[in-house]
Amino acid sequence: MAPLLPRAPRPLSSARRALTPAALLATGALLLTGCSTGTAGGESDGGSTAAAGTTGEFPRTVTHEFGETTIEEAPERVATVSWVNHDVATALGVVPVGVPALDFGANENGSTDWFDAALEESGAEAPETYSETDGINFEAIAALEPDVILGAYSGLTQEDYDKLSEIAPVIGFPEDAVAYGTSWQDSTELIGQALGREERAAEVVADVEQQIADAAAEYPELEGTSFVYGTLDPSAADQIFAYTAVDNRPKFLQSLGMVQSEAVEEAARGKEDEFYVTWSPERADELTSDVFVSWAEDEGVREAIENDPLLSRVPAVADGALVLQSDQQEVLSVSAASPLSIPWALENVLPDIAEAAASAGGQ
Repeated sequence: MAPLLPRAPRPLSSARRALTPAALLATGALLLTGCSTGTAGGESDGGSTAAAGTTGEFPRTVTHEFGETTIEEAPERVATVSWVNHDVATALGVVPVGVPALDFGANENGSTDWFDAALEESGAEAPETYSETDGINFEAIAALEPDVILGAYSGLTQEDYDKLSEIAPVIGFPEDAVAYGTSWQDSTELIGQALGREERAAEVVADVEQQIADAAAEYPELEGTSFVYGTLDPSAADQIFAYTAVDNRPKFLQSLGMVQSEAVEEAARGKEDEFYVTWSPERADELTSDVFVSWAEDEGVREAIENDPLLSRVPAVADGALVLQSDQQEVLSVSAASPLSIPWALENVLPDIAEAAASAGGQ
């Protein structure tokens, strides 16, 4: 079964990824006016900046996949599970006291470029980290004594939710989402509700969506260009799989005006809860699209794909429109999309895709 994120480690190296906080966030003052207090947070002269940034009243009740969660007071100590949630909380002005350690896509700091930029902008201390290699680290989370635990983007099960709820109020993923299928907009809205920062959440979403619109205007060749976002790997058990519209990767390209391959849409019909579909290599020539975006452990996989008698028949590969991502942080920025990672992806991931789209369109 294809994982949400590949696991093979690879060091990062690219000068173009060294972005300033201003370039990443565009409106840093809007996204990052405030931080958390406590073990891993900072303080301001005004006292609790987490509480000071709230616009909603407490207590409040938030509805999600596992029911309703009541939060009595504006949370100051926030812990998160999975990816995305800590980015969202930070974008809303509350730097968590604890977050999962990255085992994929980490930079030299064991973090990400976009979170590091936001953290520096906030002036807060770095959160404590805990491993999720073997699942949710209940003991480490409990030790932080959080006021709320965020899992708006996650694969929480009912058992996970019940156990975490013994520690603090828990926010699961939205009712209409599937595990790991929450859009970055919905994650931001839901976490904004939990933190009493709905107004801030709406502003953050509007700002990032404007950045997406600006990027789409900068690359008009994307409009109407069809794509497959998946994996081609001659050495894998499943040599071809493609992400469906449930997944954040296709959502990212669709937000820029690109369109999902009709072949993938047909294969995904009736599988609305699945974020990928497998594809037979014997039918590689039927997986039609203008562009194919794929993850690879290293750039050498490209030659293996192009020399494979079946995978080389994928139309986008045959046409020279294969975008091969061998940088884990690039993969993470789109697959675990957040209001902090999307601006980074627009700067670091999109140019290669736009170049392939222009080539496919003969521009």
